[in-house]
Amino acid sequence: MNKQCPVVKNEFYELEIVSLGANGEGIGRKDGYTLFVRGAIPGDLIKMKVIKVKKKYGIGIIDTILSPSLDRVEPLCPIANKCGGCNIQHMSYEAQLKYKENLIAESLVRIGGLDDADIRSKLEPIIGASEPYYYRNKVQYPVRDNHGGIEIGFYAKGSHRIVETPRCYIQDVYNEEIVKTVRSFMMEHHVPAYNEELQKGLIRHIVIRKSHEKDVFHVTIVINGRKLPKVEILTNELMDLDKVEAVSLNINMENTNVVLGSTIINMAGPEYLEDNIKEIKYHISQKSFYQVNPQQTVKLYEKALEYAALTGNETVYDLYCGIGTISLFLAKQAKEVYGVEVVEEAILDAKENAKLNEIENVHFYVGKAEEVMPRLFKEKEITADVVVVDPPRKGCEESLLDAIIQMGVSKMIYVSCDPGTLARDVKYLVANGYYLDKICGVDMFSHSVHVETVVRISKIDS
Repeated sequence: MNKQCPVVKNEFYELEIVSLGANGEGIGRKDGYTLFVRGAIPGDLIKMKVIKVKKKYGIGIIDTILSPSLDRVEPLCPIANKCGGCNIQHMSYEAQLKYKENLIAESLVRIGGLDDADIRSKLEPIIGASEPYYYRNKVQYPVRDNHGGIEIGFYAKGSHRIVETPRCYIQDVYNEEIVKTVRSFMMEHHVPAYNEELQKGLIRHIVIRKSHEKDVFHVTIVINGRKLPKVEILTNELMDLDKVEAVSLNINMENTNVVLGSTIINMAGPEYLEDNIKEIKYHISQKSFYQVNPQQTVKLYEKALEYAALTGNETVYDLYCGIGTISLFLAKQAKEVYGVEVVEEAILDAKENAKLNEIENVHFYVGKAEEVMPRLFKEKEITADVVVVDPPRKGCEESLLDAIIQMGVSKMIYVSCDPGTLARDVKYLVANGYYLDKICGVDMFSHSVHVETVVRISKIDS
C-alpha cells in the first residue's frame, strides 16, 4: 500500500526552509515529503499554503514568514517577487555567493560522482561582483497589447504575462529613456503592440545593447511585419537621445519564443556595437553572443587564462568561440589559436575582431565543434596542447569529448554556465583518463541562481 501523502492541497503548514532549488525556490520537508516554496530561503520558518501536490513533491506559496532567515534582506526592486528575472534578490549578496559556491561543489559531487572533500579542497572562493546592480549590457523588453494598451517590461515568473517594469535594478538606468521614447511614439502614432495569442500587432520587442567602454547604446525594434509606419520619426527621436548611437529594425513574423528574426534593417548609425574587454576591441553584430556583465567578464577570462598557464609555445583550440572574445585573449599568450563556432555571423565578427586588433595567430572556422576539430586534426594534423570550451547551457556533445580524448589533449579549460552539465561532462572525462585540477565560480548574474564556472581538467600521465 502506498504511503499516504503528508500534505493536502490548499491546506496550510509550518515549514522550515533548509535549501534552495535550481530555480531559487526554497526547499523544506514535511514528514520526508519535499515542498518547494517560491520566495523562501534557507533559514526561513514560514506558514505556507500547498497549491500543487505531486507523487514525490509539492509546491507551495508563502502565507506568513514566522521567523525570517538571517540572510533575508528587503529587495531593492519593488517588483522582484513578481518579475522572473531576479529570483534571489531577497537574499543577502554574501549568502548568494555562498549558495552558488555550494551549488558548484554539490553538482560535481552529486552528478559528477566526485569526492566531496577533494572537490572542496580544489574549489577556490567564488569571484563576486564589486557592483551587483546595474551590471547588464543587454536587455530584451517584450512589448505586448493589453486590450488596446501597451505593456513593456519583463515576464512574470513561469509565464508570458508582462510585469510592467519602470526600473530594472540589474540593467542600465538609461534604458528607461529609450523605453519611454518608444512608448510615447507608439501612443502618439497609434502603433499597435504585439498580441502573442492572436499573433497580431506590430512592435513585439525592444532590444538594447550597451557598449560599456564607450557608454553608448544600440536600439533594435523587433516588429511583426515588413515595415514600421513613421519609422523615420521613431529613428530620429531615438537618435536625438544623447547616448543612442544606432537604431535598427528586426523583422520577426514567426510564432516563436525566439526574439530576433533573420532580417535586420539598419536605420541609423553603425551596424556593429564596438566594445572593449581590457585592451582588446570587439565589433558585435546583433545576433552574436556577448557576455552581459562586462566587469565580471574580465575576471572570468583572466581566470581562464590563469588556468591555461600558456607559455607562448602552445596550439590552442577555442571551441564555441562566438565572436572570438576568449580566442583573442588566448592568442596574446599562445603560438596558434583555432576558434570554432556554429553561428556564421559570429565567425564573421571574430575574423573582423582579429583584424581590428592586428592579431594574426588566430584562425576561425564555421561549423560544429565536434565535426570541425576532428577534421582539422585528421586533414591538417593540427593537434592541441590546450582546449578551451565555452558551450551553451546544454554542455558539450559527447562526440566532442571523445575527440578531445582521442587527440590526447593534455589540458582542457571548461567555462560553463550550468554546473549540472559541467558535472556530467567532467564525469565522462574523468572516466576516460582525466582528472579535475582546479575549480572557480564567477558571479556573472547577481540576484539570479545562475553562475559561471571555470575548471581545469588535466590528462593523467600514462
